[in-house]
Amino acid sequence: MTTSPKVSSTAVDLNGWRWGFTPQAESWNGRFAMLGFVAALLTEYLSGQGVLHFYNLIQTVTTVVK
Repeated sequence: MTTSPKVSSTAVDLNGWRWGFTPQAESWNGRFAMLGFVAALLTEYLSGQGVLHFYNLIQTVTTVVK
């Protein structure tokens, strides 16, 4: 005779959308951070300049040597 494994009835959906400092919120935060990082890398690769330069948030400083 074999016994079946017992399953807890308090299962938590780790992909659920919950607000606050919960494991679900941290999972979604990590996913969106990865998407933002990939978007920044693609912006730099496709434009040939950094993200801050792309959005004109900082200016390129050039020096003139005489």
